[in-house]
Amino acid sequence: MTLLLIGSGGREHAICAALAKKPAVTKLYAIPGNGGMAEIAECVPGIKATEIEKICDWAADKSIDFAVPAADDPLCLGAVDALEAMGIPCFGPDRAAAQIEGSKVFSKDLMRKYGIPTADYEVFGGARAALAYLDAYETYPVVVKADGLALGKGVIIAQSREEAQAAVREIMEQGKFGASGSRVVIEEFLTGPEVSVLSFTDGRTVVPMVSSMDHKRARDNDEGLNTGGMGVIAPNPFYTPEIAARCMNEIFIPTIAAMQKEGKPFKGCLYFGLMLTPGGPKVIEYNCRFGDPECQAILPLLETDLLEIFRACREERLAGLEIQWKDGHACCVVLASGGYPEKYAAGFPITFGETGGAYVYHAGTKRLEDGTIVTAGGRVLNVVALGESLPEAVERAYEAAGKIAFEGAFCRGDIGRRAMEAGGSG
Repeated sequence: MTLLLIGSGGREHAICAALAKKPAVTKLYAIPGNGGMAEIAECVPGIKATEIEKICDWAADKSIDFAVPAADDPLCLGAVDALEAMGIPCFGPDRAAAQIEGSKVFSKDLMRKYGIPTADYEVFGGARAALAYLDAYETYPVVVKADGLALGKGVIIAQSREEAQAAVREIMEQGKFGASGSRVVIEEFLTGPEVSVLSFTDGRTVVPMVSSMDHKRARDNDEGLNTGGMGVIAPNPFYTPEIAARCMNEIFIPTIAAMQKEGKPFKGCLYFGLMLTPGGPKVIEYNCRFGDPECQAILPLLETDLLEIFRACREERLAGLEIQWKDGHACCVVLASGGYPEKYAAGFPITFGETGGAYVYHAGTKRLEDGTIVTAGGRVLNVVALGESLPEAVERAYEAAGKIAFEGAFCRGDIGRRAMEAGGSG
C-alpha cells in the first residue's frame, strides 16, 4: 500500500514510525515531513499541511491508497473531505466533525446540550460584553479560551480580574490569534489531576487508548508559560479502573452518541482532555486528532497493527477488532529550543549519541542537503523510553535525552515526578 501522512511534528513522526514497519506499507510519503521522518518516508517539503488543494493535486499523481491527515489544521480545513472525494480513503474526521476541536464554542455547547460533564462557561462575541462579565465575576482564577485553533496557546488561566481582562483584550481587540479569537469562552477554573485519554472511534464504537499525563508548563514544578507539551508519562496513575468506567459511561460514549445525533459522526482519533475534580471527571477539551506529545508516548506501547486500526475506524468495523497493548510504562521527554515558548533561534546542528534503544521522534527539525539535522522549531525532539516500571521508563528517557545536544537545548527535569509521588511507580 502507498500511504500519505500529512503533518510535520513529533506526533506525525511517531505515526510514521508505527506505519513504516508494517509489511503492507510499500511506500510512505509525508507532507511536508521533517528531518527525522525523511529517514523512513519520502518528504514533500514544498507543500504545507494546510494547502489542501495542492495536496489533492499532488496525491492525484501518486496513486495513494490511504491517507492520514494527522494535524488539527488540515483536519479542520477539510483534508479528509477533499481526499475522500477523490476516492482516497482517510483516517480522521471530516470537516464537520473536526469542529469538536476547531470551535471551543461548538464543543462546549455540545456538552451542555447532551449533559456531558464540563466546566460552567459563557460565550462572548465581543470584548465589551466579555469585560463586563469579568467585572462582576467573583471567583478567580478563571479560564479564558479563544474559540478557534491557536497552536495550543489559546487558553489562558487568569489568576485575577486584571489578568483575565488583559487576556480578553489581547485575544479580541489586539487579534493575537486572528479569526480564532473572534469569540471567547470564559469558564470556571477546575482543580484536580489532569488526564489525557486518546481514543479510536469509527463513529459508533469508541476504544480508549492507554491513559497519559501531559506536562504543559515550560519549567519544572509546573512553572513558566504554557506550551504545547514538555513531556508525558503513560499510563496515568490517577486514572483508575473505576474512573475509567465512569468516563466511558458519562463522557466517551455520550460524546460519540452526541456527534451522531448532531449529524456529525466522528471517525478517527478523538482526544479527551479530562480533569478529575472532587465532583467527578469533567471534560477540559476535545481534540480531533492524536495529542502531541501524548501520541509519542502511547504508540510505542501499541501491539496491534496501527494501519489495521485506522482502516477499521474508517470502515466502521472497530467493534470487531481487538486492540492490544504492551505491559509497562512509557516516558516522553521533550528537548526544546532555548527561549521556547517565546522567541527562540533555530538552525543549530544537532548531535546524536547512543540513546540505548529509546525512540527519538523529531518535532522541529530540518535535514540539510549534506545530511546534517538542524533545529527548526520550539519543541525540537521527543525522547521516549519504555520500562517495566515508571521510574525505569523515566530514568531511561532522561539518560537517552542526555546523549543529544544542540545549542540552547533545555528540557524539564521533573517529567513523571508527580505521578511517581502519587504512587504510580508500576
